Amino acid sequence: MTETTSVLVVGAGPVGLTLALELDFHGVETLLVERNSTTTRHPKMDITNSRSMELYRRLGIADDLRKVATSPDHRTTVVWASNAVGWELAKFEYPSVEESFEAIGRRVDGALPLEPAMRVSQIILEPALRDQLQARSRHVEVQYGWALDSFTEDTEGVTAQLVSGTRERRTVRARYLVGCDGAGSRVRRHLGIGLDEIDLRRLLVRELGIPWLARTFTRTFLAGGQRPPDGRFYLVHFTTPDREIAARFGTVWHLQSPEGWTVISQNDGGTWTLHAPLSMGADADSIDPLEFVFRCLGYRFEMTVLVTNAWTPRLTVAESYGRGRVWLAGDAAHQVTPAGGYGMNTGVGDAVGLGWALAARLQGWGGPRLLEAYERERRPVALRNREASARHTVIHGAIMATSRATMHSERWFGARTRRRIGREISDLGNLENEALGIELGYRYDHSPIVCRDTEDRAPRQRMDEYLPGTWPGARPPSVRLTDGTAIFDLFGRGFTLLRFADHDVDGFRIAAAEREVPLDIVDIRDPHARALYERDLVLIRPDQHVAWRGNTAPAGPLAVIDRVRGA
Repeated sequence: MTETTSVLVVGAGPVGLTLALELDFHGVETLLVERNSTTTRHPKMDITNSRSMELYRRLGIADDLRKVATSPDHRTTVVWASNAVGWELAKFEYPSVEESFEAIGRRVDGALPLEPAMRVSQIILEPALRDQLQARSRHVEVQYGWALDSFTEDTEGVTAQLVSGTRERRTVRARYLVGCDGAGSRVRRHLGIGLDEIDLRRLLVRELGIPWLARTFTRTFLAGGQRPPDGRFYLVHFTTPDREIAARFGTVWHLQSPEGWTVISQNDGGTWTLHAPLSMGADADSIDPLEFVFRCLGYRFEMTVLVTNAWTPRLTVAESYGRGRVWLAGDAAHQVTPAGGYGMNTGVGDAVGLGWALAARLQGWGGPRLLEAYERERRPVALRNREASARHTVIHGAIMATSRATMHSERWFGARTRRRIGREISDLGNLENEALGIELGYRYDHSPIVCRDTEDRAPRQRMDEYLPGTWPGARPPSVRLTDGTAIFDLFGRGFTLLRFADHDVDGFRIAAAEREVPLDIVDIRDPHARALYERDLVLIRPDQHVAWRGNTAPAGPLAVIDRVRGA
């Protein structure tokens, strides 16, 4: 027998689970399959950024997800040190979730997110998302232990062959197929879609220069016989009762060394993940993970190894995000380095952007340009985020180039070396954890389903700064109204027309009804909010982006509705 569903989602990582939640939010029948028998054992990410948390709030699950995250009263601290028992070189400290909520409550300029970021390991986040989906969903079925084997596409849908770990086979017929199946995506390869890639080693050579890198590698080899890194990293995920790091540096999120390694606290307790570069010719299969950790951190301690593997960071974006009845999201469409935490968080935006478009198509009111718009909106975001991730990675390379063996010495020249390295790190900064312009400031400038503003010039976009505004295609500002209501909480599941002044919008209402487009009209009389939103009328899309704005109702409301619904 052939099973049927509206959407088949392949891959139940955070992006696939978020897409399933989004589709359920819109009442779309969905089958979500995952080749592994359970959620991941690999700590692939450890930060859910503020924009992702806003989108999870929209789905009604942000507060539940925070229950499994690190304690809300813990600050986020990044420490650079000579090693885990050595000297602190530089420190970057950020407010706790509780402090961030207080700061958000005090700010009235729209420059901060509605929700702070959340620190949680993917090992914990995945089951939390799964549990939320299974507890809330009325339209989604989640099945682990089933992999996509092959599929064929026609004008009406996709026929997919699934296979289980026991080689049991089944056939699923779906209106749409979405590959959320990771960097090695079978869906992407089946479509024949290539990857646009930035070579990290060439990037470092171009940015830092051959002479500087040559001196760095020569100095490292002469000091300890260590060969240059070859681009691979070795991961050790472990638990320990040892409290040396906390005793020396306090509660840290990332402890990093100019030698190139980073150890990440997954729970502000005894669970850690070490990432360290591998030298040319190093055999990852012969590495003793205990000795590897001891050598990096600088001391021996009791520990239990949970997971190890070698991996290679990549900076890639798919040349296309799909076509017809088959689409890609998450790591299947883009991969970045861990610097900045843009991988999963970019994928969450993909899931919401694709989810509402698929729902609109399936419900009959969405036009054919919606899915074209998905690629034209989300791919430029991935390219911009890849650029930011590359920048942050070069900063790590520049800091590695400052490393000196003398930083471990207690003699006078050791103190001088540490001061010099510390100043360099402070000067280079820590934008990877501060780039609100990346998290909140992305816009869909070239979207075919956004009504462009021809009266003004588009505001500038910067990585390090978010400028609140309602330029079409942008995320609108987060602000609380005079009664304390968060304006984002007034946005509906479909389109929302915010009316800040007395204008006749019956034409909008009639046009939306004629095209069966879901539209809520929300009246707001708040001068401060009106100033931030820049126009008397602002049309918000289902994904909380601006679709149109104006100071009077449009002369042709049907044309506006047709454009924003992708007709």
